Amino acid sequence: MGQIERLADLVVRAGVNVQPGQGVVVDTDTAHLEIARAVVEAAYRAGAGWVETNWTDGPMLRSAVDHASIEDLTRARPWALARIEEWAAAGVASIALVGDANPHLFDGADPKKVAARRWEEAQARRRALFGRMRWSVVAAPNPGWAEQIFGEPDVERLWAAVGTAMRLDAPDPAAEWQRRSATLGERARQLDALELTEVRYVGEGTDLTVGLPANARWTGGGMIDPDGIAYLPNIPTEEVFTSPDRRRADGVIRVTRPMVILGQLVTGLRVTFRDGRITEVEADEGAEVIRAQVATDEGSARLGEVSLVDKDSRIAKAGIVFQNTLFDENAGCHVAWGQSFPFAVEGGLAMSEQERSELGLNMSGVHTDVVIGGDGITVTGTGPKGTVEIIRGDEWAL
Repeated sequence: MGQIERLADLVVRAGVNVQPGQGVVVDTDTAHLEIARAVVEAAYRAGAGWVETNWTDGPMLRSAVDHASIEDLTRARPWALARIEEWAAAGVASIALVGDANPHLFDGADPKKVAARRWEEAQARRRALFGRMRWSVVAAPNPGWAEQIFGEPDVERLWAAVGTAMRLDAPDPAAEWQRRSATLGERARQLDALELTEVRYVGEGTDLTVGLPANARWTGGGMIDPDGIAYLPNIPTEEVFTSPDRRRADGVIRVTRPMVILGQLVTGLRVTFRDGRITEVEADEGAEVIRAQVATDEGSARLGEVSLVDKDSRIAKAGIVFQNTLFDENAGCHVAWGQSFPFAVEGGLAMSEQERSELGLNMSGVHTDVVIGGDGITVTGTGPKGTVEIIRGDEWAL
């Protein structure tokens, strides 16, 4: 079995855990055609009743940004909202293949239009995923991504790094991920037992204190759907995470890895928070796209996630900067501005959006992860049992 087939088997078996007769939706770019075909084949072999692919294409997306109005780029489409609801009602599994085929796709474009999102559709999709559908996001190697990292389209070298990060080198990658998921789940239980009310990240250029809502719950590894079926929303995943109180974040962060946001490279990013809101954005490159993104809606300039990752991460061990959020966010501790996770508070999935908001959870059409961890990072947590070190010098300390 080649690398492509091993990846496809992993996302179908351990990612969404396809069940006999289940419908599967695959979101993918045309650059990922060969991988998408393998995923569809693996899904049918696992017993899927039907598989549908939703295609995007970089140049077509650029055409939309160049010619459509902001209003047309953000307006909800009734047929799309109805389709999302039908997928959720039918218990469809959702697979997303990501990986920038052209990191300079939106160079020179209007950053406000690049950042534009159909907010109502994004919220409907998140409501469906957070509680009613099994889903998994997996990165798909391609020549453009390889060139972005190595300066040449060396896809074979990229596959080697991806294979390390995704444990495709294990005899049974799906079983290996189930073991890793159990380790991360135990870390989440340790954190829940501390009943933390805030966490503080301290590292070179970073000193950020973030408050947590009452009854915050940490998640690590996989999740369980309403029918009791296990799945992995992200592959790879090396994090334990929760959602903070959007009103309580103060300090500064220095982003330690370059990233591609909305098709544009961002390097040397520095962000300041005050009373929960982003107040300053500076970067060596790409600051404008971040400023446009955090002005997208009321919640886009507030945090929706805090995450803990230590140097035991396979992504860190791969030894390269992937310039892909799905990978690089799992190389070190990170935070994300934008949408919160409704399951991040006890009973959150059963709450109304108003109830979650009152607890401090955030709502937004965006969710952008930025890495602030690495060598020297220390994370402490404070709660009724005092202050404890969680990560010391990039090593898990609990």
